[in-house]
Parts: sequence; C-alpha cells; structure tokens
Amino acid sequence: MGSPSNAKYFEKSRIMWIKSVVIALVIIAVLAGASPFLSDRLASDDTESILTHTLGRGDLTVTVTENGMLESSKNEEIKCFVKGGSTVLWVIETGTFVEVGDELVRLDTSLIEDNITQQQITYERAVANQIIAQSEVDVARTNIEEYLNGTYIEERSTIEKTIFDAEELVKKTQLAYESAMRLASKGMFRSLQMEGEKFAVDSARKDLELKKKQLETLELYKKKKQLQQLESALAAAEARLAAEKASLKLEGDRLERDKEQLKNCIITAPAAGMVIFPSAAEWKETPDIEEGAHVREQQTLLMIPDVSKMQVKVGVHESKVGKLRVGMPAKVELQDLTLEGEVDEIAEVTRPAGWWTGNMVKYDTLIKLQPQPGLKPGMSAIVDIVLANHRDVLKVPVAAIIETTEGFLCWVKTDQGVKRRVIDLGDTNDEFTVVTAGLVEGEQVVLNPLAYIDEAQLAALKPKPAEAEDESVDEQGDDVVPPDALEAQPDALEAQSDALEAPSAAALEQAAPGKTKAGKKAATAGAGAKIIAAADTDGDGALSEDELPEKDRANFSTIDTNGDGKIEAAELDAAIKAATGQ
Repeated sequence: MGSPSNAKYFEKSRIMWIKSVVIALVIIAVLAGASPFLSDRLASDDTESILTHTLGRGDLTVTVTENGMLESSKNEEIKCFVKGGSTVLWVIETGTFVEVGDELVRLDTSLIEDNITQQQITYERAVANQIIAQSEVDVARTNIEEYLNGTYIEERSTIEKTIFDAEELVKKTQLAYESAMRLASKGMFRSLQMEGEKFAVDSARKDLELKKKQLETLELYKKKKQLQQLESALAAAEARLAAEKASLKLEGDRLERDKEQLKNCIITAPAAGMVIFPSAAEWKETPDIEEGAHVREQQTLLMIPDVSKMQVKVGVHESKVGKLRVGMPAKVELQDLTLEGEVDEIAEVTRPAGWWTGNMVKYDTLIKLQPQPGLKPGMSAIVDIVLANHRDVLKVPVAAIIETTEGFLCWVKTDQGVKRRVIDLGDTNDEFTVVTAGLVEGEQVVLNPLAYIDEAQLAALKPKPAEAEDESVDEQGDDVVPPDALEAQPDALEAQSDALEAPSAAALEQAAPGKTKAGKKAATAGAGAKIIAAADTDGDGALSEDELPEKDRANFSTIDTNGDGKIEAAELDAAIKAATGQ
C-alpha cells in the first residue's frame, strides 16, 4: 500500500499530463501559425528545424491597450422635476438633433391638474379666512377708540352729573336743617322733626361720597381694565390675521408649485445639440426611458453632450494602472479614424468587480481628445496608452525567454552548438523585452526553446533549491517525491505554455518562407511518448481511460483508434499529426 505522498504524486502526474497536452497543443498552434523570427541559415542537420532570431538594436514602445467608449466631458442633463415622479407619455428618439426650446419629453398631467383644482379651493378658503381676520382686527381697533372717545367719557360725565346733583342736595338739606334749628329754638319744631332734617342731611352727604367713589373707581380701575380687555382682543385679532396671512401665502405657494409642476411635465431642450439616452454615457447607470415608463424626481432622462469636448473612458487593469500618469500620450482608434490624445484623469477607486466583469479589477481612466468633427457619444474605441518609449536598445523576443530558478534564461546558437545564457531584462511589451546584460547584438537566440531543447525543459521543471533539500523517505524506505516539488512542475509547465504564444503566419513567411513544415515535424516528433510518460500511473506504457482527467475522457474513443481500451504513443502521435495536417 502506497503512502499518502505517493498518492499525491500520482495525482500530480495527472495534472502534469493535462499541462503536457496543453503544451503540445500550444506547440501545434505556434508551428501552425509560425513565428516572425526564423533564422536565415541553419547551423547543422541536428538543428535544422530550430527557429532563431538575430538580435538587433532598435526602439521599443511599451503600451497598454484597452477598449473604451467615446463620451463627452460636458453633458447637459435633462432631468425630471415633477414632484413624486410621473409617467412618460412621449419621448424624443435618441440621436435626434434639437434646437433650444424643442420638446423632448411629455409627462402625464392628470394627477397634477387634479391637485391644482383642489389646491385652488383651499387657496380661496384661505383668502376668505384672511378677510374675516382683517375685519376682526378693524373691529377691535374701533372698540378701543369707541371706549376712549365715547363710552368712557359718557360714564364719567354721568357720574360727574350725579355728584353735582348730590352736592346740591347736600346744600339744600343743610339749609333746611339749619332753618329747622332756628325754628326749634323758638319752639316751633319738635325734636322728632329735627331728627328727620338731620337724617336728610346725612343721607345727602353719604350719597355724595358714593358718587365721588364711583368716579374714582372709573378713573383708577374700570377704565384700565376695559382698555386691557379691548387691547387684548385687538392683539388676538391681529395674531389671527397674521396666521391667516401666512396660511394664505402657504396655500398660494403650493398652488404656484403645482402650476410649476404642470409646466415641468413638458420638458424642452435647454441647449442645441444631439439628444442621447444616459446609457450612452457609460458612467451614467440610468435605464433608458420609454413611453409608459414611470420616472422618479431628479432622474436623468436624456442628455445633450457637448461634442466639442469629447473623451474616451477605458478601464485599465490593476496590474498596469500603477504605471499610468496624467499627461501620458495615447492613440485612439475609432472605426475609420485614428486620433491622438492624452491621459486626463485616473480614478482613485476601482469600479466594482463581479461576475459581470469577469472578476477583473479595473480603474476608470479618461483620455482627453482634441475637437474633431464627426465624433459621437457611444462610439467604440481602442486605446493604446504609451507607458514608455525606449530608444536604441537591445531587444530579445519574449518567445526566446524562460523564467527558471536561476533567473531568466535563453539559448544562443553558436558555431559550437546551442549555448545557455543567463540574462538580465528591462522593460517589456507583448513581443519584445529589453536586454540589459547577457546578450550582444548580432547573436542568434532560439525561439521557443522548450519545444526543441531538453535542457530548457529540465530547467523549467527544476525545483527550487529549498524544495530539493526537502526530500523525505516513507516508513518502508521508499523514495517520496516532495509535494512542493510536484506543485512546482505545473507552474513550470505553465511558464512553458505562456512562452509559446503563436505569432502571425504572415510574419513567419516573411522571416523564413517554406520552413514551417520542418519545424512542425521536429516539435511533434515523440510528443505522444512524452505525454504517456508523464501521465502513465500504472507503468504499462499506455493510457487507460481512468488515467485521463474526467473532463478529457470524452475524447478517449476518438484517439483510441484500434479500440483496445488504451491509448498508445503511436495513436497520440497520429492524432497530433492529423491536427497539424502533416
């Protein structure tokens, strides 16, 4: 029974088989599409099919290419200003050119018209209430004037008259009493009569005092109290009048707002230009409107872009955005036009990533364009942003380089054969890389060394030194392959696959016409045996269906031409040759 580490080794072998198949297919694609870097002469019969490239100096431009959309940096937004939103009855077609005042959108007015009628009734009631309140204020002021100039004077005069009468009565009773006293001294009046005269005098005096007290009370208290009551009534009436005025103003403002809402249902163009939907501007995530759709207040319905201030918006991948700088030159390719621009703005925050963006994190970047006739929002564009321009540098094709634990390597064809070189690299684009050390101008480097040179394959699969020292032995003493080393093999194979990107067939034919067939045969020779050696877990020299990954088992019967239930090296070679047309 094998150890868990050995089981992992077999599982990793299956993964290696998948990678080997990928490599073989990529080799086929490379050889079928050819390479732009064929050498003009061959060193010997053994290296006849090796593809090479002669190193030279030249300019290297490093760019980042992204797809974008043309938009205006200045847009006149057409919004809905109807409170609570409304329903679209009619909307102009997108792309229509309009003049100032042209009708763009017509919204439903039925609800607003009902509101205006109801509000008009409320407003008229407020007018009536204000009139009543004003009348109450006027009455209150009149009451004060009436009291001061009429009622008060009348009351005071009445009391003063009663005082005058009381004083006269006191005088009369006093004279009568004195006369009675003279008669009584002569014996003509009795004592009882004298008491009656005395009582009359006292009663007249008491009545006089009472009248004087009434006048004093009127002046000190009654007048003051009556004035306070009347003035309070005036203040209350004035307060009610102020409230009714405020209410009338409020209802009037509401009525005017409703009338304004009615005007807002007919939306006209504030400027001349071409009308577009907000979706034509990628940054405006607003749905297009249509007849019958409900729109909310402050929703952007249409836009009129300023076509004299156009820009292109692109999303730059997070791995490259750090190299961008404002002001960098850019080339913008439209359908039938190429323009020059420059980076105008780089977003500080990434746009949200998800399944709808392929989980790619990108930063919005704006490319400013000079005014150009015929530019329209929504046009697709391909933008090349120039990150660097290297002048007169030594450059090597990317296809000639592999990355290993020793660093970057390439193989040079010399008179003594193919030699390995450790090289130092600088900036790179998708095709060439700047060489800073390890190569000289005029040398011939081998393209796709993993396809021709066993040393390159071993270097790519070589584990890191730390991993090599980590070997261990299981309980039975059997050698166990370190798990980390197994994990390094798929990574190396991925590096090999990445190095084998196919250049164009036209470039290959220009570099070395008629020499692609030999390259195909050299690359595919023995490929079947190598694949079986990597994936054969039971050591029988062939592949059974169980030894294939589950996702690849559907092709088993196609490759197994003799139907014996196993795939042999010859069957794999035949399948590869059939795929390459050999």
